[in-house]
Amino acid sequence: MKIAHTSDWHIGKKLMGRDRGDEFKNVLAEIADICAEEQVDLLLVAGDVFDTYTPSAEAEEIFYTSVGRIASRCAVLIISGNHDDYVRLTAAQALSEELNIYTVGNNLKPLDCKPRGKCYPVRSEGGYAVFRNAAGEEVYINMLPYPNEARFREGRSDESFADKMARWIAYGERGKQGAMPSVFLSHIFAAGGKTGDSEREIDLGGARAVGLGLFPDCDYCALGHLHRRQKLGENIYYSGAIMRFTFDEAGQEKCINVFDLTADGVKNFKAVPLVSCRKLVRLQANCAADGIGLLNVNPDAIAELTLNLKTPLAPSEIAGLRACGNLYSLKMAVESELPSGFSVQSSGKTSSQLFSEYYASRYNSQVPEDLLELFLSLTEEE
Repeated sequence: MKIAHTSDWHIGKKLMGRDRGDEFKNVLAEIADICAEEQVDLLLVAGDVFDTYTPSAEAEEIFYTSVGRIASRCAVLIISGNHDDYVRLTAAQALSEELNIYTVGNNLKPLDCKPRGKCYPVRSEGGYAVFRNAAGEEVYINMLPYPNEARFREGRSDESFADKMARWIAYGERGKQGAMPSVFLSHIFAAGGKTGDSEREIDLGGARAVGLGLFPDCDYCALGHLHRRQKLGENIYYSGAIMRFTFDEAGQEKCINVFDLTADGVKNFKAVPLVSCRKLVRLQANCAADGIGLLNVNPDAIAELTLNLKTPLAPSEIAGLRACGNLYSLKMAVESELPSGFSVQSSGKTSSQLFSEYYASRYNSQVPEDLLELFLSLTEEE
C-alpha cells in the first residue's frame, strides 16, 4: 500500500502578526498534487491540523476545502494534536467519512467501515483501524492522538507517565492479527527528538518524553509534534511541519514522507519536498541602506533583519524599511556597551516601553513615533 505521512499543518498560524492564509492554501494544494502524482492510497496526518483550539472561520474554510481536495485523490486519516480541540475536529466525522476523510480524537471513536473510494477501513475499534486498498492490500494503524490524562478523562493516579503510555499504546495494538504490515500514528514527543522555537514548551520536558523502547513493534511510526523533519531509531519518523513557522527554521527543508508498506516492511521511502511554502531568511547589515539592499535581493522570502547601528535611523531610512513588504521582523543591535548606569527593569513592561527606555538611554532623546510604530508593526504587540 502506498502511504504518505504529514503533520503539524497549524492552519491559521501567523508570523509576527501577519496572515499566511494564501501560503497554507498553496502548500495544501501541493500536498494534494503529490498524493495524485505518487498514487498514494492513504495520507496520514499526525496531528495539529489547526494552530488553536478555536480556529478562525477562514482557517476552517482552508482546512475543509484543502482536505476535501486531498480526499479526492486518496483516503485521509487524521488524529488530533495538542493544538487541536479534538471534539471540534471530529464534530463533522459522520459527514467527513462519506468523503473518505477519517478523524480520530481522544474519544477514540471507531471508524465507519464502508467501501468508499479505492482505500477505506474494513475493520476498526477504538484506537485502531485496518485499511484496505483496491489491490486488496491491508495495513493495520494504531492511532494515538495527543495523549494526556485530561484528554482521556482519567483522574490522577500513582501510575507513571511511562506506564500510562505503555497502556495507551497497548490498547491500540489489541486488534492486530497475524503479521499484517502496521503503522503507529501518534502526536507525541519521542525521547531524543530535536525541538525548535515553534513548538510549545508544554510536555517537551523529559518527564513527558516517550522512550523509544515504549514504541510498538511495527513497520513505521508516523509522528507529529516536532516541526523539524527527523528520524529516530530504525523506523520512527517525524515528517515535520509543512511550513516554516519561526526564523530558527530558516534553511530547513519541508517535506512529506511517501513510501510503500509491504509484507516485507517499508520500501521505496522518499521525502518529497514542499516547494510552495515561502522561505524564511535571517539577514544582518550595518546600516539601513545595506539592509534594504538585502531585502530587495530576497523578494520572495520572509525576512528577519538585524541592523547593527551606531546612530539613530533617519526618517527616510524608516520609510525605506517600511516599504519592504517582505520585512517581518526588525532587530537593532548596538556595537558599543550600554551607557554607564543604565539598567532595564523588564518585569511588567511592554515591548514598547522597553524599546522607548532603551532608545532614550542610548540616544538621549525620545524615540520618534514613526520608528516606534515600525518597531511595533514588526512584533506581535497590539
